[in-house]
Amino acid sequence: MKTSVLAALLLAAAILPAAAQSGPTPQEQMACRGDAGKFCAEHVGKPPQMNACLRENKTKLSDACRKVVESHGG
Repeated sequence: MKTSVLAALLLAAAILPAAAQSGPTPQEQMACRGDAGKFCAEHVGKPPQMNACLRENKTKLSDACRKVVESHGG
């Protein structure tokens, strides 16, 4: 029984960070499409860099995109 509890804990530890780092929904992508192209075009196709760029430019973003960035910890 201890083995199955340990296995369940390890599995949960592996899944939770992945869920927390899930990418934006299609609606969130649409909310930020214009801002991403305007402020962060050089980072298209590079999600970590794009996310960092949007966070750095948060004060310049549209209201909809700013809400998306903030909802993802930015």
